[in-house]
Amino acid sequence: MKKRSCRRPWIWSHFHRSEHWICVKGTAELTVGEQVMFVRENESVYIPQGDLHRLYNPGKIMLEMIEVQTGSYLGEDDIVRVSDEFGRG
Repeated sequence: MKKRSCRRPWIWSHFHRSEHWICVKGTAELTVGEQVMFVRENESVYIPQGDLHRLYNPGKIMLEMIEVQTGSYLGEDDIVRVSDEFGRG
């Protein structure tokens, strides 16, 4: 996946899958639960099934990530969006 720098996106979770994200280029600001972390090139993070999470590109260059999904169901409709600081949701 590729992300340009922009305002922070939705916070979401999944009922049936966990995810492993690997940063290929740039720096990602990632929120998982209550923890905010920065993931840089060649670093990765695991997002457990059901945990709220959000991916944001705080930099000026295009962010490139690899997302690996595991679980009993990997459909794109397995997403629960939660209200965020902009009142979306």
